[in-house]
Amino acid sequence: MNTMNLLLITRIARQELLVNIRNKWTIIFAVVFGVLIVGISYIGIVAEGFSGMQNFTRTSASMLNLVLYIVPLVSLIMGTLSFTGDRGTTELLFSQPVFRAEVLLGKVLGLFFSLTLSMVIGFVVAGGIISSVTGGEGLLQYAMFVILSLLLALVFLVVAVLIATTNNRTSRAFGISLFAWFFFVLFYDLIVLGVSLLFKGQTANIILFLSLFGNPVDMVRVASLIILDNVTIFGAAGAALLRFLGGSGLSITLLTGSLLLWIVIPLVISRRLLNKQDI
Repeated sequence: MNTMNLLLITRIARQELLVNIRNKWTIIFAVVFGVLIVGISYIGIVAEGFSGMQNFTRTSASMLNLVLYIVPLVSLIMGTLSFTGDRGTTELLFSQPVFRAEVLLGKVLGLFFSLTLSMVIGFVVAGGIISSVTGGEGLLQYAMFVILSLLLALVFLVVAVLIATTNNRTSRAFGISLFAWFFFVLFYDLIVLGVSLLFKGQTANIILFLSLFGNPVDMVRVASLIILDNVTIFGAAGAALLRFLGGSGLSITLLTGSLLLWIVIPLVISRRLLNKQDI
């Protein structure tokens, strides 16, 4: 049985990372992301009556919606652009004596490293400023929030790869990627709430509970709120999850495992589709 070459995967990932850095994607996203994080930490949660520079926990809670909106969009755009933007380069890469799975994994890892570099730079710069003013309170929760944000980026990156793999036309792939962003970020919860209103009692709770695992954005939102101890703003799906599982530890484990499935399944499907395509 043939096995994949880790050295080749690493080389492809390195090349993909360099391409994104040369295209200024990594630098621009890092600067914008860092500025927004620092700005949010200064503005505070106005509705809650906080003022001045916040600590790590409050900063994470403040920037949660920013992450849930921006990270999926950037991941979808970068993933779609990488796999559809330059057909000549992609076809040349696939024509080399390497497995298509190696090319797929290498490009995905390179893109993820690029996103990780951008986000970590922003998080670290903002974290350094916050800690210098407010100390290290909430640093562990902040680090866990960063990890969840990176998982969210990887999920939507592989979703973009799946979309690009199933659509040969660049314009069509970008259109579907934008629809995916609108669906998961804006429309999904409205649809679920509408369906749950058609049922009563335990059935409605089960629908809300199961619906949570159909949307990685909701999973990251609920997991982040559990970590940050914001139990009062979980929302219906998060409250249903805690009622079913009876604790935050098991909830975090289940949500993290489900996010990993959202990464693995699209990659497996993309690999099988690539193996069948005539490139």
